Amino acid sequence: MDRGETVDPGAAGLTGFSEEQKQYLHGFWSGFEARRRGRGLPPLAETLATGRSDRGNGPSALREAASEGPAPPEAIHRRAQDRFLAEGKKLSREEEAKRAKNPLDMWDDLRRHAEENRFPQGTNVFLFKFHGLFYVAPAQDSYMCRLRFPAGIVTAHQLRGVAEIAESYGGGYTDVTARANLQIREVGASSGVAVVTRLQELGIVNRGAGADNIRNVTTSPAAGIDPRELIDARPLARELNHAILNHRELYGLPRKFNIAFDGGGAIGALEDTNDIGFQAVRVLEGRGAAAGIHFRAGVGGITGHGDFTRDTGLLLEPKECVPVAIAMVRVFVEHGDRTDRKKARLKYLLDRWGVEKFVDETEKGIGRKLPRFPLEACEPRAPVEKHGHVGFHAQKQPGLFYAGVVLPVGRMAAGAMRGIASIADRHGSGTIRLTVWQNLLIPDLPEARIENVKEELSALGLGWSASGLRGGLVACTGSKGCRYSATDTKGHALRIAEELEARVPLDQPINIHFTGCPHSCAQHAIADIGLLGTKVEVGDEMVEGYHVFVGGRYGAESALGGAIGRALCRDVTFDRLADLLERALRGYLERREGPSETFRAFVERHSIEALREVFGVVEPAAS
Repeated sequence: MDRGETVDPGAAGLTGFSEEQKQYLHGFWSGFEARRRGRGLPPLAETLATGRSDRGNGPSALREAASEGPAPPEAIHRRAQDRFLAEGKKLSREEEAKRAKNPLDMWDDLRRHAEENRFPQGTNVFLFKFHGLFYVAPAQDSYMCRLRFPAGIVTAHQLRGVAEIAESYGGGYTDVTARANLQIREVGASSGVAVVTRLQELGIVNRGAGADNIRNVTTSPAAGIDPRELIDARPLARELNHAILNHRELYGLPRKFNIAFDGGGAIGALEDTNDIGFQAVRVLEGRGAAAGIHFRAGVGGITGHGDFTRDTGLLLEPKECVPVAIAMVRVFVEHGDRTDRKKARLKYLLDRWGVEKFVDETEKGIGRKLPRFPLEACEPRAPVEKHGHVGFHAQKQPGLFYAGVVLPVGRMAAGAMRGIASIADRHGSGTIRLTVWQNLLIPDLPEARIENVKEELSALGLGWSASGLRGGLVACTGSKGCRYSATDTKGHALRIAEELEARVPLDQPINIHFTGCPHSCAQHAIADIGLLGTKVEVGDEMVEGYHVFVGGRYGAESALGGAIGRALCRDVTFDRLADLLERALRGYLERREGPSETFRAFVERHSIEALREVFGVVEPAAS
């Protein structure tokens, strides 16, 4: 044989082997070559042609082939990085860190840090987030531990266990997040591993809860109990969650990734603010597709960057959603930007490619064409009930109700958590539903128990009324717990709500979202009133303040679709904010077209210049 000849033990032409054996050898060889590519090695034929060994004086290349085995699934990430390097580009610091050390294989590092009572430094701060541990200095010299509850569903047993962990190792409280999730804060350096293992013993697997991974998969908090829903999306959220946990290649993406399922009920899922949002739709007889309930897939939502999902045109059966979601994530893994963190979200890949090319690449991963169907041929989604997640509401199950509980800016003390768990056990079915509005639902309450539940919630200091402002109050962690935040959002939100409720009687629900930085964890861009934290120069000092936006909405909230809030004014110091918001609410109440007109509808029918006049705003618009 000539040295330059390509050798493929799996190729046709081998004598003495059955067809089945040839196919096996061919598959083995393909896997071996993929493994070599993943390790940055040339094809074996090239190595043989040059007479060099990949391993110096080690075993021959053919013996290496027998020992290598198939490429690990996460090799897809190294190949994606290699493409950028081959183009002469420099990987981001985070990509270099993931390339040097697989974050999923850092358990010994976590244990060593705990034993030595020290927090991570350098790139390890980023890598530890793959295990749900966020070192949040300088805001707090501690870990924040983020959990993971697919569809936001927590059992009473788990909630009690988390309360005990928060008391034993943290600050004695948890925060409900905007992804229907929980965070434990003020965890010491020596307690990181203990928190993670205790969570796992409760059946809470928080791997991939932070960093460049798929975050908590969400649905409507009333999935399965909403009388108006088209389909219960909880099984899809659970299926996708387990697929993520069991596919190593679905970790270590170019950036974080959000996926949500909306079942078409009275309470939405904010699916159009996600990287992938599945929305249930009904197709009627005679519309050119199989009648019944399907899902449409939208991609590229990221309201902090000014975008909602873009419709792909795909009409999917429920059983197709999870495979399509995984195929879409793999396309993002292969082609998302690995060099510029600011341009590494899915939105920016879509900006470069367009939706059609993205769908074409997804279909290559699926191995077949996916059905398209015009959006206008689907039955329009019914608008959501703006505050259907607050108060007592009848379920689809006869005689049962759910209680939407208001949590002050999403924070629960351990005692309140135990009280909620007790209510769920004694009066309900032993489950709790977390919401993206930082509140929670207690489902499956018999009508005869409602008054008991109200009394017990009051005893815990918790409300259930949708009136006033607290039911629509959302705030990110803020400067007390996040180094990116310019303002104390949680503290400010509570003070503003207290002042405004005392000054302005409201008969319509209004959402006010406080977010401390442009990352927009509190989704300020889709709120009735969105507040973006900033530092404002006053004399020789820099004080806390906000840029103010009005009229934001998500798609299910209006037949007009989602809209980013318009800039009303900028650099409003916190000490002037309550007065400004009071003028805005009074201007709305005095000039609305009847008591049924919502704040959002009022804002939509006025130009921003007219609103500034009505609200008494003299500051220039925010950019």
